[in-house]
Amino acid sequence: MPECHSTNSLTSELTSQSSLSDGTVVITSNQTAGRGQRGNTWETDAGANLTFSILLKPIFISLGNQFFLTIVTSLAVSDFLKTQSAKEIKIKWPNDILVNKKKCCGILIENSIQAASIKQSIVGIGLNINQKKFTSSLATSLAIVAQRDFDLNEVLNALLVKFENRYLQLRAGKYEALKKEYLENLFGLGELRAFISNDEKFEGIIENVNENGELAVSVNGKRKNFRLKEISFDC
Repeated sequence: MPECHSTNSLTSELTSQSSLSDGTVVITSNQTAGRGQRGNTWETDAGANLTFSILLKPIFISLGNQFFLTIVTSLAVSDFLKTQSAKEIKIKWPNDILVNKKKCCGILIENSIQAASIKQSIVGIGLNINQKKFTSSLATSLAIVAQRDFDLNEVLNALLVKFENRYLQLRAGKYEALKKEYLENLFGLGELRAFISNDEKFEGIIENVNENGELAVSVNGKRKNFRLKEISFDC
């Protein structure tokens, strides 16, 4: 698809019109209205980056374990980036990928629930590859980090291999190992960090991410759990 508003939205539209197989990839070279977490937009130059969605039918995952889709996707992108750069690569809760503390990738996962399982999941990935300039000083790309351009098809194929490996771990029920690796790669784990919640600034220490995907932060010696829209980093 040369251009579309959002690959997640397009994938959802396509699934409502016909039956797509598990693992279908919908990709565009120009996403005009990419969406991110918290209702944010995703900035991308046409033809410079990877913007795509993967359709999954993870009926083997219970509703209580749906955050593991975020875990495997975040780890897959991290796995790929680590093969391309020796720079520090971290997952910023819940699923932004940072290279040298700058955002290189955003992930948006949208699930369709049926009974007690996930009928369908659309995993949207926006990965900055060859873009050189950003309006935000907190963004970066693989080309900036590695100081060379990349073939987008080669990157996509390599990334999908990493994703398949992680997804197969999930199918095999390797929940504990996946959670352990996610925490090992989590930005700010065990460190005193500044946060904002309900327009209030405070400092806390990230201790964990619970089974519901909530961020567990120790504030003045007391652990508090925060959902996605309840807390953000003050940076």
